This record gives sequence, C-alpha cells and structure tokens, in this order.
Amino acid sequence: MPRPKNPVPTYRRHPRDNTARCWVGGRWVPLGRYGSPESKREFERIVAEVRAGGSATPTQSPRHQLTVHELITAFRGHAEAHYRRADGTLTNEVKEYKGACRFLRELYGHTPAAEFGPVALQAVRRRMIDAGWCRKRVNKQVGRVRRVFKWGVAQELVPAAVVGALVCVAGLQKGRTAARETEPVKPVADAVVDAVLPYLMPTVRDMVRLQRVSGLRPGEVRHLTAADIETAGEVWVYRPATHKMAHLGREKAVPLGPRARAVLEPRMGTAGYLFSPSAAREEMYAARRAGRQSKVPPSQMCRRTDPRGHRKKWTAMYTDHGYAAAVRRACKKAGVPPFHPNQLRHSFGTAIRERYGLEAAQRLLDHARADVTQVYAERNWRLAVDVAREAG
Repeated sequence: MPRPKNPVPTYRRHPRDNTARCWVGGRWVPLGRYGSPESKREFERIVAEVRAGGSATPTQSPRHQLTVHELITAFRGHAEAHYRRADGTLTNEVKEYKGACRFLRELYGHTPAAEFGPVALQAVRRRMIDAGWCRKRVNKQVGRVRRVFKWGVAQELVPAAVVGALVCVAGLQKGRTAARETEPVKPVADAVVDAVLPYLMPTVRDMVRLQRVSGLRPGEVRHLTAADIETAGEVWVYRPATHKMAHLGREKAVPLGPRARAVLEPRMGTAGYLFSPSAAREEMYAARRAGRQSKVPPSQMCRRTDPRGHRKKWTAMYTDHGYAAAVRRACKKAGVPPFHPNQLRHSFGTAIRERYGLEAAQRLLDHARADVTQVYAERNWRLAVDVAREAG
C-alpha cells in the first residue's frame, strides 16, 4: 500500500544551489535564499493558503510596489491621528487594529498589497482561529483588515479591485466553523452583587452601585468627573463632553435618580475623576492601619515618606482591566461566580424593560435603536410563562 501524500508543502533546499523551494500544485515554487527570513515568510504564506483551501502561487514583489507591511505602517499613522478622544488620548480602536494586523503582517507583510486577495484573507483568518479567538472576534478583526485595504484604496495606494475581491469573503457563521463560540453576556443576579459589595473597597463599591442604579457603561463610570453631571434639579443629568457616539454628532444625556445621586454626592468635590485608583489606595491603607495591632516599624515609615518616589505609581483613572479585576477578586473572596462590570448594565436594562417597557429601557440605556436595547435587556420570561399558562 503506497504511502499517502502529504497535502502540506515542505520547506526544502535545492540540491545544486543555496536556494529554498517547496512542491505546490505539481511544480517547484522558488522561495529565495535557503534559511533566510524572507524565504521562510514566503513559505509560511504558501502553507497558510494551502491549508485555507486555495491554490498558492509564488509572489514576486517588485521594489516599486507597496507591500502589505508598508500599507499597515501607513495606516497606523492614520489610525493614531484619527482615533482620538476629545482629551487627545488614543481610543481602543488603535489597539484593536494592531491586533487585527498582527497575522496579516506575519504572513503577508513582504508581499505586494495589490496581490492580496480572498484566499490570503482566509489564510489570515485561519491563523486567528488557530490562535483561539472566538468567532465574533474573528469576524470583527477580519472587518478591520478589510478597512485597512479600503483606506489604502482611498489613498490610491491599492487598486480598487482588491477591496472588491475581499468583500466576497463572507463572515464565519455560527455552528459552521471551527472557531469557538462564546456565551452571550447575561445579567448578573442581585443576590450575587449583594454578596460581593462587602468585599470591595469603597471606591470600587460605589462604582458598582452607580452602575447598578444608572445603567452606565463601565468606561463611562471610569471616566466620570463632576463636570459631566448637571446637578440642577432633583434628577441629575449625566452629559459628558465626549462619548462613544460623539463622532456621529449624537448628544448623550442620561438622567440620574435619587439612588445614583446618593452615590455621587459625597464625591462631587473631588478634583479630576470621581473614582480613581489613588483614592482606593488610600482607602486600602487606611483600612490596614485601622486593623493593625502593633506600631508601624520605622522602615515602613521611611518607605512611606521616600522622596525618590520608588513606590508603585497609581494611575489617575481605572483601566477597564483594573476595574474588572477588582470585581473578580471580590467575587472570589465572596465565593460567588465571577461577573464583569458590563453585566450590571444588562441587569439594569432587563429590570427597566420588565417594569416600564422596551422604550424606557432604550432611553435610559441611550440606544438609538430598540434592537440594540434587546441585546442588553433580556425579555421578561416570567411574563411569557404567565401568558402561556392562561392563554395556552
């Protein structure tokens, strides 16, 4: 019985000269100097295309043609100038584009951008799946890769036919791909939140309480300042200078009721962010000093007053990871399943929809369309069961 053929090409050395080659599609494909980084990148590209189900072809890159690496570098300059908040800081999109272009650069950075096609995009997508990314993230990152080439077309760096071909690559469908699926974000039970609150530092505890009664996003709570809140009247209004949809010309205004006001009032005199890691640090140190049974050693006093500033520096604002990590640690101490702060927004939307209807939930969550609100606000299952019991 003959040995089965290996469908994956092999990196081989030419017997008569110091060049690399591989057998693809019934012929030898030259890769360049044997052992060179360029030849290995070209080999990785061909293997990726073969595994994606395409017919790999050798790529000869003229020096005057723009390479994919050069296109990514040019787009990065555009992204760092375009994706900025009102205070000048970069948004998370810059980081997301960097992640989206990671495998694109590794596989095709040395190839001409004009020759990047649907099979190549599927090879990049295959790398994302092999890296363990979930299906939804893969689809989003593939969309960002397309936008990189779309920007290149707008700048006349890439032929328009390239983007037209990339659009033909359909997104991954649920249940029809090897990419893993993630569970949808669900509301967190009130009993879980109540159990966690005693284990949180006062600053983080107030952040959770505010989200619970206002439905604000975790990022909005982290960026909250006194200037963002209009305090005239019984109901305060959260009206930030910049927000998620500011670039579309939309204004944001979220009413804050008495319970949210009770959380914010003690902190309204704070300069800068109302919830800062530095304030949480002082709260932590104060709690430790209050529970101390012995005097503070002189060595610790010296470290506390060290003028050289060798102690760990704390940021002025919580990061998304820092806020979520603080909640996760408290969940572990409380012995309850961990939850993400964004689940508090889902819980708020679900409770408002159940009591006041979809339109009220849409307004308080500040969504332009009701179908977006339905993602955040779970349907009232108990109501459906009661109706079925009576009418069915």
